[in-house]
Amino acid sequence: MQNNNIDNNVNIEDNNSDDNDDNIKKTVKSGITFGSALAIVISYTNWHSVGWAIIHGLMSWVYVIYYLLIY
Repeated sequence: MQNNNIDNNVNIEDNNSDDNDDNIKKTVKSGITFGSALAIVISYTNWHSVGWAIIHGLMSWVYVIYYLLIY
């Protein structure tokens, strides 16, 4: 009887691990999207150029951090 109970606990832990991995992937994807949007807004606000905004959006967090350090 106890072995069956232990197996159920292991299965629950495995499911929690999979959920955590999914949450991490969703968080990373959201962070990248937010970084791109933030870079585009900062760029367009400063330079008033759609071309530069696209380039800076592709750079994402790199441009945001650069902007915070330089300006």
